[in-house]
Amino acid sequence: MTIKVGDRLPEATFTTMTPEGPAPRTTDDIFKGKTVGLFAVPGAFTPTCSAKHLPGFKDLAADLKAAGADLIACVSVNDVFVMNAWGKSADVGSDILMLADGNAAFAKAIGLELDASKFGMGERSQRYSMIVKDGVVAQLNVEAPGEFRVSTADYMLGQLKG
Repeated sequence: MTIKVGDRLPEATFTTMTPEGPAPRTTDDIFKGKTVGLFAVPGAFTPTCSAKHLPGFKDLAADLKAAGADLIACVSVNDVFVMNAWGKSADVGSDILMLADGNAAFAKAIGLELDASKFGMGERSQRYSMIVKDGVVAQLNVEAPGEFRVSTADYMLGQLKG
């Protein structure tokens, strides 16, 4: 079943890169007591994700935070080393928390997995964004296949401004 507005995020563990190396981060670590702008991409370094999705959130990070986001996070079904390299190549710094969902466990738990086998990519996440308040989905924007409209940073900014 696909997650919907009003649902609490399921317990999940992501991996993030720290100065000491890869480290687990639970949904509670990331979302408890915070307003988080989360966006998901089918794959790091893929065309739309690298040219538009991640840069859009990087460019609007200060605006999103001024509008009420305590944290902006990007999740993808990639390993932590790829997510770290992608974040570095896009120069996200501390503006965006890069979350690795390496086995698609989170994508599956929220019902937003994607079978990209025909493209040689295996299981992935659908492209979406959500605003999460204290672990509860306040806004959910799932893209139609091949689209890039409702998961953009601009769209989320409009939702945060209300």
